[in-house]
Amino acid sequence: MSNITKHPSRKNLLYHLVAIIVVSIWGSTLVSTKILLQDGMRADEVFIVRFALAYVAILPFSTRKVWSDNWRDELMMLALGITGGSLYFITENLAVGITYVNNVSFIVSTSPLFTMVFILMTYRYLKVKKILIIGSVLALLGIGVVIFNGQVILKLNPLGDLLSVAASLCFGVYCYLVKVMGDRYDSIFLTRKMFIYGLLTSLVILLFKPWQYDLSGLMKGTVMLNLLFLGLIASFFCFVLWNVAINKLGAVTMSNYLYLIPVTTVIFSAIFLDEPMTAVAYGGSALILIGVFLANKGCAD
Repeated sequence: MSNITKHPSRKNLLYHLVAIIVVSIWGSTLVSTKILLQDGMRADEVFIVRFALAYVAILPFSTRKVWSDNWRDELMMLALGITGGSLYFITENLAVGITYVNNVSFIVSTSPLFTMVFILMTYRYLKVKKILIIGSVLALLGIGVVIFNGQVILKLNPLGDLLSVAASLCFGVYCYLVKVMGDRYDSIFLTRKMFIYGLLTSLVILLFKPWQYDLSGLMKGTVMLNLLFLGLIASFFCFVLWNVAINKLGAVTMSNYLYLIPVTTVIFSAIFLDEPMTAVAYGGSALILIGVFLANKGCAD
């Protein structure tokens, strides 16, 4: 039986817990990024420092294996670096600088839908159960309630929304590729390759837009703490755990947990960006939790 997706079981409970922890941390990264952008860093500069820290952190845990087994796999690693690294984070960071953090969180969290489509297109014998569709709809509805927070007039920025959709598509592809490549390579190797290719492809931007942020600013307490959090915790620590869990639970099951990101985004934005958490937002969070539970119950075998 394929291990693309699996029903939750007690032996996999640890990996479900890992998924919840990771998406909770990722939900707070948009707030950290917003703080750094407000301090004057560009979106690409935030990403470059973030992934440079992550790459250095993963090296002591890596094997001496440098290249993939063949050039086709190496190209897949490049695709991992672009979809899970440079293109994903730079489009997301640009969106955060243009529109509201909560709006970005809502749109990016639709990436499980893209992952599910890619999985079903590749593994045509898999079937979609009604409960998965119901759960996904409930989760999306909950995200809408959380993000829009009961406002009648939606304050959306078209460019920010478009960039957020691009980021969502990228991460959907990334989750799919991790599952495909995870059958042949270990999680540390995959994560390290993603970090280095994400970093290298982002450096191209500096050829057209030279680094502008004052390096002395990196020593400021707030800037340093947020960059260390993004690089060591949200990137190195979380991506390793995420890639391990994908190979245990499947890409669809894991990507469904991304629906939880707006819950933590709303909480942290209320604390650090003075965006209030209301009863409506709590109700939306409950819908997301119910939706994720149902979607995971309905994942195809």
